Amino acid sequence: MVLTRIRTALVTGATAGIGNAFARALAARGTDLVLVARDAARLEAVAGDLRTSHRVAVEVLAADLADREQVERVAVRLRDGSRPVDMLVNNAGFGLKQRFVGGDLATEERALDVMARAVLVLSHAALPGMVSRGRGVLVNVSSVAGFLPSGTYSAVKSWTTTFTMSLAGELAGTGVTATALCPGYVHTEFHGRANIRMGRLSEFAWLDADRLVAACLSDVARRRALSVPGAQYKLAVTAMRHLPLPVVTWFSRGRMRRRAR
Repeated sequence: MVLTRIRTALVTGATAGIGNAFARALAARGTDLVLVARDAARLEAVAGDLRTSHRVAVEVLAADLADREQVERVAVRLRDGSRPVDMLVNNAGFGLKQRFVGGDLATEERALDVMARAVLVLSHAALPGMVSRGRGVLVNVSSVAGFLPSGTYSAVKSWTTTFTMSLAGELAGTGVTATALCPGYVHTEFHGRANIRMGRLSEFAWLDADRLVAACLSDVARRRALSVPGAQYKLAVTAMRHLPLPVVTWFSRGRMRRRAR
């Protein structure tokens, strides 16, 4: 099993949502952690809880992944061969509620920095050491939105999925795996922080973060390059990959109009 050799994991966006669920799940397995997020006080609180609950070592790195110098600090930690990181979970991200035309360019650039550039840089920092040791896991948190043409967020997540699945092929035979996690709607702070109203969405569409992470770790153990938790989203992704493009585009435009309201 791939996960039995994971001694230390670094998780970005670790104080809430999917990132926090990864941190708790890994700590419960006895994995030491390096937690990355912007809020230093919240990081320390999460780290303290995990140390007490699971008796694991937890290091914290407060960093804004939209800032290149701060991303580099995290990259330096990943390159440190004296304190090897066996698993990297690139989870940090945020939702966008604006149209691209006429929208705030700085917000668009920040989204690319956090959800694309940081993923690129941190993956590049972590993988050489993992390959040299003959073991390691990369999980990049993407989204089923990446299979739909529906705005910058979808475009970024499409890149993340393609990038990760490409790495999975490149890493074949090295002992290192790469998995793109593509969740649908998840009960977290994500939509609230972006001021995206989701009250009308059926409960059927929602996933639980802890169950989602458990499903992803099961896929990682099976060396799967793509993890799509939830039967409803497996079906949705299959449909989006095989339906005619005009149908997918029609659906996507309707979704974007509803979100804009």
